[in-house]
Amino acid sequence: MTTILHITSMPEWQAALAVGAYRAPSLEKDGFIHCSTREQVLPVANNFYRGQTDLVLLVIDVDLLQSPLKWEGPINPVTGEAETSNDKLFPHIYGAIDIESVVNVAAFPPKADGTFDLPDV
Repeated sequence: MTTILHITSMPEWQAALAVGAYRAPSLEKDGFIHCSTREQVLPVANNFYRGQTDLVLLVIDVDLLQSPLKWEGPINPVTGEAETSNDKLFPHIYGAIDIESVVNVAAFPPKADGTFDLPDV
């Protein structure tokens, strides 16, 4: 089983459970849901979510995804386009994440200094 990770809040995940699919704000803004590999998730969390509480990690089985998955370079904040010269590709989901593809949901609290450790996922 190949898995990827997505950081979200517990209220957003609970809302997704009520409707049967998860739609991150980035799906509307960027056209896809940003995800990470196990190796990528801590730098992402520490750069973009530092100190935030009530977060969870969605563990997504890529074989169960109904929406298209593409591996692309990080998004350039100026152009909004994926950087093609970057050798670190990130998983991007082009559509909603159906609940059935989420095989684990792990609490993702920050440490006292606001940074994160990877839970057992």
